[in-house]
Amino acid sequence: MSDAEDTAGAGGTGSLGRSVRRKEDRRLVTGHGRFVSDLQLPRMRHVAFVRSPMGHARITGVDTAAAVDAGYRVFTGADFAGVVLRARSALPSYVETDQPVLAWGKVRFAGEPVAAVVAGDRYRAEDACELVEVDYDPLPATVCAWAAPQVPVHAAAPDNVLLERRFEAGSVEAAFAAAAVVVERELVTNRHAGNPMECRAGVALWDAAERKLTFWSGTQVPHIVRNMLAELLDLPEGNVRVIAPDVGGGFGVKAVLYPEDVALCLIARGMPGVPVKWVEDRVEHLAAATHARDHRYLISAGFASDGALLGVQADVSCNVGAYSVYPWTAGIEPLMAGGLLSGPYRLDNYRCTVRGVATNTAPSGPYRGVARPASVFAMETVLDAAARELGLSGVDIRRRNLIRPQDIPYTMPSRLVDDSGHYGACLDAALEALGYEQWRAEQARRRAEGGAPIGIGFAVYNELTGLGRAASAGPRMPFRTGHDACTVRVNPDGKVTVFSGVTSQGQGLETTVAQIVADGLGVGYDEVEVRIGDTDTSLWGFGAFSSRQAVIGGGAAHRSAVAVRDKVLALAAGLLEAAVEDLRIEGGQIRVVGEPTPRLSVAEVARVAYLESNRLPAGIEPGLEATQFYDPVRGAFAAGAQAAAVEVDRTTGELRILSYVCVEDAGRVMHPQIVDGQIAGSIAQGIGGALYEHLVYDEDGNLSTGTLLDYLMPTSAEIPELTIGHLARPAANPLGVRGVGEGGTLGPNAVLAGALGDALGVAVDTLPITPATVWSLMRGQEAGS
Repeated sequence: MSDAEDTAGAGGTGSLGRSVRRKEDRRLVTGHGRFVSDLQLPRMRHVAFVRSPMGHARITGVDTAAAVDAGYRVFTGADFAGVVLRARSALPSYVETDQPVLAWGKVRFAGEPVAAVVAGDRYRAEDACELVEVDYDPLPATVCAWAAPQVPVHAAAPDNVLLERRFEAGSVEAAFAAAAVVVERELVTNRHAGNPMECRAGVALWDAAERKLTFWSGTQVPHIVRNMLAELLDLPEGNVRVIAPDVGGGFGVKAVLYPEDVALCLIARGMPGVPVKWVEDRVEHLAAATHARDHRYLISAGFASDGALLGVQADVSCNVGAYSVYPWTAGIEPLMAGGLLSGPYRLDNYRCTVRGVATNTAPSGPYRGVARPASVFAMETVLDAAARELGLSGVDIRRRNLIRPQDIPYTMPSRLVDDSGHYGACLDAALEALGYEQWRAEQARRRAEGGAPIGIGFAVYNELTGLGRAASAGPRMPFRTGHDACTVRVNPDGKVTVFSGVTSQGQGLETTVAQIVADGLGVGYDEVEVRIGDTDTSLWGFGAFSSRQAVIGGGAAHRSAVAVRDKVLALAAGLLEAAVEDLRIEGGQIRVVGEPTPRLSVAEVARVAYLESNRLPAGIEPGLEATQFYDPVRGAFAAGAQAAAVEVDRTTGELRILSYVCVEDAGRVMHPQIVDGQIAGSIAQGIGGALYEHLVYDEDGNLSTGTLLDYLMPTSAEIPELTIGHLARPAANPLGVRGVGEGGTLGPNAVLAGALGDALGVAVDTLPITPATVWSLMRGQEAGS
């Protein structure tokens, strides 16, 4: 790990850039965290869902009589037939389809909820599910997005294509005609999912007298959920309160409004005054929470004799599962893949056709790094292939093509505008930290002496963070992601309360927002309290996705803090009969420039603002607070590079990571320990996806890897010690920050596949890289020799 400063606390200003003690840690490490599953309310009832065992089938009957006779409340698709989730997009090719709250008429994937049972506790609810009889008429299932369907998943899309788009720039034909080498590959990446420590959970309570709904949810997007629930239940938005308490990880999986969420709210409305609770178990999570990264790339790339990248053509199919997730649609993965496939490389000639294809598998949705772990794998793979054909090193071909600082602002072929350009510096720093030349020497020694082979792999990537309205995270949805808001209030005692639109899934946002406000206002870090996650008290914010919160939520917090600081100084100037420009706030004390002793404290000024309005200078209103919004418009690109040395066991086919390095440009690092934790955690998820995790369906649409006995996830034993380094090239936003929440996931596929290819001289075209994969590659190599 990097040598991030581990400061025990911060008693004054200047907390940004220091690893201050996290505000969340006291309650979390002492077991006092407040999660949805901890919530206990009077008269609470528990919900369990009857789920389809079939991948594709008509529902010919649902018999609830036995469960009802036993005293249970049972809800079926017919009860909620008037409410459907319909993810909307204005893209011309997009096919809108409905997702029922509870399936009726037809089931489209194994694990889809068909009925809901309410009981006094979860155990009885699970037992009652066994009393519900559902009759199915099986239909042929489609599980592969690039296979022709026998029976469409949705009648509105006979070919199962829910969205298709072409990105195009320049002339690919001319580029290929001029190329010294054109490499062609078919690459397939594995379906996997977020698997946060805390699965999905919700509690809904309906107040019939006030016609108000309260929904406690482990969601990443509480304000978006409030907006959508109000629309679906035909309620004024002010009558819906969404509370996201402590959340045990999200990774994008919890940025979706699920049928189970809506079902809980509808059940609560049908049982006024009775709170209803559902906590997902791990089997349900693997079967029915969103999946991701099930892609195929048919990619060709043309290169000049010196390694210059001349043109790229790609056809990308993304398995979006049975439904277009609400609100992100079936376009979230394919459009991200096509928009960012070229990555940090200069490219004039580009043609990429992307499509989102429905199948009889669980819906796909946002997952940390949306689509880019797969697209980076594709791009880095063709670079390595071209380097081998041209007799270049993998390092040289990357340096030849990377976007440079002098190219900024660089308009990518998809028309996104890159504002970074520090990719070469990241790569150079990563190679130095890895000890690249030493590993090359060790590789040569082992080859000469017949030792266990080692290989070195690389990946360079750009992470688009803090998406503003000009680069919205959604594919032309009815709303435009962009801004966040924050209110900073100095209370009469001088303490500071912050109401922020950000929401946390463990990233330490209470800490970083407090740091931003403390430094912007000029008070101590310990004087600031941050309140987030409750739509009745926190300011509007779009939530946690796309590495946006430090850039956008942080920007709003900084602007609000500065606005309050200016008011404090204006009030103090009147009280002291001094010029505003001569005053400074440091550590909660107000000083006149050049004087060693403070004249006033922020607390004294706050008392006047609230309790002694008779002393307010002319033109100064009571109170000390400000609300500001911030939208970066375009967002900020974060540069990153990863490199690893890997050893291959020829006997078992296992890979052992000998050294792993990541260097990213996070701009201004606000809390080094949190930033390093974000990078390390995302790399660990990336390694899991590259080597272990795979959601496998059989031809009938049954999930074969539906428990953690079959779905392998890495533990601390499988994750190597990581060397993490930083550049610090400030971005053009109030804090100079670039997001880092997703970048680490983008590299491991390419790094580990490239390292294996370098070690054995094989082409890795399919993920994950299991021991069986390595064995097959070695056997194929032996057969061809």
